[in-house]
Amino acid sequence: MKLVIAIIQPNRLEAVKKELNSVDVSRITVTDVMGYGQQGGHTEVYRGTEFIKNLIKKVRVEIACNDEFVEPTITAICKAARTQPEGAIGDGKIMVLPLEQIVRIRTGERGSKAI
Repeated sequence: MKLVIAIIQPNRLEAVKKELNSVDVSRITVTDVMGYGQQGGHTEVYRGTEFIKNLIKKVRVEIACNDEFVEPTITAICKAARTQPEGAIGDGKIMVLPLEQIVRIRTGERGSKAI
C-alpha cells in the first residue's frame, strides 16, 4: 500500500479528478495549501503598490492505494495536472510514501481491504 500525495495548481483539480476516475481511482482527499517551489512566487500590484507574493495557492491531493494502482494514479495525475504539452514550472509534484497500515473505522477492516 502507498500514499500518493500530489501538489497541483487549483485550476487543474477537476481535470485530475476526471482522469483519476477514468483509471478507477475514486477515493481522494483534497486540501487547500500554500507554498512555493522553483518558481519562488510572483509579483502583484494592489492599490498601486507592487509587492512580492511568495506563497502561492496550491491544492494537495492525497490518495491511499494498493500497489497495483500506484503507476496508473501517477500517470493520471501527470496527464491532467500538466498545463502545457511539455509541462511548465509550477505544475506541481507527486510524492509516493509507504503506508504501514490502514484501518476502516466503520468495520475495523485493515490493510488493502480497508482502501
